[in-house]
Amino acid sequence: MSSQEELLSNIDRVDQRMLSLIEDLSEEQLAIPYERGINPPIWELGHSAFFYEYFLLRGFYNQAPIAPELDDMWDSFVIPHEERWSPGVVPGFESTLSYYRDVIDQTREHLASKTELTDEEVYLGQYVIAHQCMHVESLVWCRQTSGFQAPVYSRSGNSGAPATTTPTEDVEVPAGTYFIGVPAPAEGRKSDNFSFDNERPGFEIELPDFRISSTLVSLGDFLAFVEDDAYTREEFWSFGGAYWLRNNPRTAPAYWEKRDGEWWIRRFDQWEKIDPTLPLLHISYWEAEAYCNWAGRRLPSEFEWEAAARGAEALKFPTGNFMTAGDYDLDCRFAGTAPVTAFPESASPFGCLQMIGSAWEWTSNQYLPFDGFCVDMYAYMSTLQFATHNTCKGGSGATDPSLIRNSYRQAYHPDRSDVFVGFRTCAPVI
Repeated sequence: MSSQEELLSNIDRVDQRMLSLIEDLSEEQLAIPYERGINPPIWELGHSAFFYEYFLLRGFYNQAPIAPELDDMWDSFVIPHEERWSPGVVPGFESTLSYYRDVIDQTREHLASKTELTDEEVYLGQYVIAHQCMHVESLVWCRQTSGFQAPVYSRSGNSGAPATTTPTEDVEVPAGTYFIGVPAPAEGRKSDNFSFDNERPGFEIELPDFRISSTLVSLGDFLAFVEDDAYTREEFWSFGGAYWLRNNPRTAPAYWEKRDGEWWIRRFDQWEKIDPTLPLLHISYWEAEAYCNWAGRRLPSEFEWEAAARGAEALKFPTGNFMTAGDYDLDCRFAGTAPVTAFPESASPFGCLQMIGSAWEWTSNQYLPFDGFCVDMYAYMSTLQFATHNTCKGGSGATDPSLIRNSYRQAYHPDRSDVFVGFRTCAPVI
């Protein structure tokens, strides 16, 4: 598939995903109350279109602004977060949808009309699609946060995903030199191996040998922590964790509830009994840290995680340099309802399962720039999160396949438990 065909195919797929996440919502659901971790769905739609318009239609094709009076409202770094809920600020659904369709249609026409696309044109296309993919995922966790129905394209709750019978165990990653990130692109070749500025420039690092869990922490694993009253035991919580817990008092993770002696979990608008084989989701960094203290384990560093996922050959995906999307829980294929031992065919070179998809994974690292970091065309993609967030890796069951790779770095604030994030653990350093 040519880069032109790939761009057009990805635009069509991501467009369909975004519309399907909004068009089945009622007027009441579209008017969701303010919540710190989400955006109003209508604003998400207009903001995604504005990104296409600003960087491609205006920035590359030199078109006049479609609705310049709304620029500040669609720009996430101009309009305050709470203001997106203020009556009369964000246009209505129909007018926003009209703007969105106009932008997407014009983008398609430009990309399809060329006999050959320039490297910059392809790169900009990849960039704006990747940005929309991020907002598709945020719409999915908006539905989870708000207790809305699961996406229509999800099999959540009835995975049918094949699982191995191998129990959770550690695999050994040998000491050695591992490549982290993505090499700085050659002049005029940015689109050949697309990445964001926070992944560049790649570098080699020497790592001692370590042991890492072959699977994500499961609901059953974390249930033992909960039932040992670990949320109330100070010895497992760091200063930061204890502070978070005081401000977010709980005795179990978000969306858990105990009924008549049994634990239940809410997935979108449905409650189900906890299946101990499924991956733990919606967990803050502080809860992950406390679990590790309780279990005598530790979180991997982001460099250890990446080495375990890529192997000595620095693979782009756990199984090689090309992805077979059906080998992972991505794009709400199962939305986190596949067992942690599922997808053995996509194991990393050292035998780790589900390092792509299923759950974003906390690492022990603060989110910081690599040495030699250079800001890309969109200055705010990375810089505002540096030093205040932690690095997560791997993607989740709601992540689009075209977005994720082993080198991808996601920044989440350690307080957050609304996003589709879990973790795996490492044996302690002796």
